Amino acid sequence: MEFNAADLIERVAKNVPDREAVICGERRATYKHFDEKSRQFARYLLSSGINKGDHVGIYAYNSIEWIEAMLGCYKIGAVPININYRYVEEELVYIFKDADLKGVVYDVEFSANINLIRDRLPLLKTFVYIDNANEAADFPAVEGAVSFVDACATDAEVTFPTRSADDHYTLYTGGTTGFPKGCVWRQGDAVMVFGGGIDMYTQEPIATPEEMADRCLNPEHFAPKSLNMAPLMHGAAQWGILRAIFEGGTVVLLAKKSFDPHEVWQQVQKEQVNVIMVTGDAMAKPLMDAYEEQAETGTPYDGSTLLAFASTSAVFSPSLKDKYVESFPNCVITDNIGSSESGFTGTTVHEKGKAETNAGGPRVTPAKHVVVLDEEFNEIPAGDERIGQLAKGGYIPLSYYNDEKKSAETFITAPNGNRYVIPGDMARHNADGTITMLGRGSLCINSGGEKIYPEEVEAAVKSHPDVLDCLVAGTPDERFGSCVTALVQLREGASEPTTESIHEACASHIARYKVPRRIYYLDMIKRAPSGKADYKWAKAEAMRLYEENAEESETA
Repeated sequence: MEFNAADLIERVAKNVPDREAVICGERRATYKHFDEKSRQFARYLLSSGINKGDHVGIYAYNSIEWIEAMLGCYKIGAVPININYRYVEEELVYIFKDADLKGVVYDVEFSANINLIRDRLPLLKTFVYIDNANEAADFPAVEGAVSFVDACATDAEVTFPTRSADDHYTLYTGGTTGFPKGCVWRQGDAVMVFGGGIDMYTQEPIATPEEMADRCLNPEHFAPKSLNMAPLMHGAAQWGILRAIFEGGTVVLLAKKSFDPHEVWQQVQKEQVNVIMVTGDAMAKPLMDAYEEQAETGTPYDGSTLLAFASTSAVFSPSLKDKYVESFPNCVITDNIGSSESGFTGTTVHEKGKAETNAGGPRVTPAKHVVVLDEEFNEIPAGDERIGQLAKGGYIPLSYYNDEKKSAETFITAPNGNRYVIPGDMARHNADGTITMLGRGSLCINSGGEKIYPEEVEAAVKSHPDVLDCLVAGTPDERFGSCVTALVQLREGASEPTTESIHEACASHIARYKVPRRIYYLDMIKRAPSGKADYKWAKAEAMRLYEENAEESETA
């Protein structure tokens, strides 16, 4: 065996064949069925000309087939590429070309989009559509396409390539700015960082893949039933699911095509879910609102089986964590920090009220090999007040796909000889060993010579009880050069708060010079489906509103 996703899942399937692996709405798949179906799909890929190392896009909503397609690729050493199903024509062409896709698995309702772009993609030859609702007749046919069901019925004679921990896992991430980038990992490293190969408590790697896959046979090993609310096109969802499957757990997927917080609680209650994974306030707030709304009916949702509630990839406000602690006192509430480039970099376990005293952005206990580096890439020791770049050594990616320049900037070798990934986050290494996260350096606002990081301001603004969401950007200021500007979405039914009340809420969290001096209220804050901030949009929207208000002032 190798630390390879296909090897690990095959051994777990052999160990617990009749245990449920995946539940999606009313559909269920045991480990045996799940493994056999993905093997059949792998046979089809080989017979259609997809070989080891080739890239296959998955352009679909959540489904059991999404995971089977991903695992089918792993079984032959092909590389599944996640495609954002909200992309429009030019965005789709960009990622299909940049990733050199030779095949695509897509939901049948995206057939028109495939037809729209296929003539611009000479490498793309293999087309497989997913049609769980038998709707193919309602959409235009894609020439040469086969259904996922038919693909998995192939009886072609093929030879499977040898697998290795060196096989690639590539995750495309839109990040917070710029075009999507493909982050290329060795599977062996990705399994360690994302898949539970490193013990959370000792921070030491599991010795062998056999030991990892055989944990499901230990009667004392608890394999939780987990629900990850992010769509499968998001890396946190993929690895939350793979991590659960590697230890013989059961994964619950949301079946609806758009986020419905009531669906989450219905699944928690029906399937007796133990772990929920969200992406910050964008999901956690409406989820709590739905829970409280149902409680008011007199028949509250039953969340008594919940043991852990974890957030990744986006800010999870302290005041909201407090609500979850109150509602689920036996549930561990964690905020896990990381990125596609670094994987897990740190976590914080929430205690009611404690996070309110932390100045700046999220304060986390760092994972192993996580450091803060100065401008010369030397490590800044704990207790040093300097702000530096967050960096991680150890198990890290190989590069960005098709981008040597960005790879050289992000994956560096320090003077001490260690290789690090620098994802772009600024941070401070505190005297107690924790690290305060300050946000992306490229988004830093320079106001009167003071450097201000959006993430710490956003966390402060969201401590106001009427604020649902917030993004921060800089707009021009004659005196200070740049002005801290907050785009704010209020909770449903809330009246517009006074500027003074926003400033008062911020005052106990951040220094006064960081408090936003311009505040614009919007009906909706734009975020990626994963919950990540869209800072490119935030900057453009802040500038638009600033210019509109400046023109109105001049006219008046």
